[in-house]
Amino acid sequence: MAKASNTGNTRRPVDLARAHGLSAQAVRNYEAAGILPGAERTQSGYRAYTPVHAAALDAFLALVPGHGHQAATAIMQAVNRGDVGDALRLVGEGHVQLLDDRRTLLAVEVATSGLRPVVQGRGDTFVGPLSRRLGVRPATLRKWERAGVVRPGRDPRTGYRVYSAADVRDASLAHQLRRGGYLLEQIAPVIAQVRSAGGVAPLEAMLGDWRARLEGRSRAMLAGAAALHAYLRQLEG
Repeated sequence: MAKASNTGNTRRPVDLARAHGLSAQAVRNYEAAGILPGAERTQSGYRAYTPVHAAALDAFLALVPGHGHQAATAIMQAVNRGDVGDALRLVGEGHVQLLDDRRTLLAVEVATSGLRPVVQGRGDTFVGPLSRRLGVRPATLRKWERAGVVRPGRDPRTGYRVYSAADVRDASLAHQLRRGGYLLEQIAPVIAQVRSAGGVAPLEAMLGDWRARLEGRSRAMLAGAAALHAYLRQLEG
């Protein structure tokens, strides 16, 4: 692991900690974890941190909001062992995940925008008519049921599956998401959210919050990239 020279403007652990709103122990823990480069010691055995360490700590704290603690740690560890390429790969993977999340949100927004609110009343249907309405096979609807995507009731006399208006809504949403390439294990949590929200309309608030959080993550990733770039410049200089 690389060590930063203690020449120039050196700082005690407590100085570095106070400047970043941390405890001195947290700074020592970050060094031990490889998030900071190793510090040289003074003649009396105390750690001597430098502006390079401050830049490393800036970079780590800026990376955490966008990439999460685990990924930010891995990025800094890669830089500090001299593997900048691996660090940049990890940064790229974070952006790929963000793009994936944006695509999922868009698919859900598109899928829910075409759904009508559930009208209270009977509106029950059976597997045959529903499968024809969606253009899928009855076996597909049964598969969706096993995955928890739809939860039809049963006719007490015949035992046939009976799909309520809410079940039809869920099946229609699942059908649109499947056409968008999403797997049943990805769709089931979305359908569960629609049910717990009480329908599509209340889901709009959740989607707005989801969109805001993705935008926040995107901006945090920009800030993290800038701080990481500054740290790399410090190491190169």
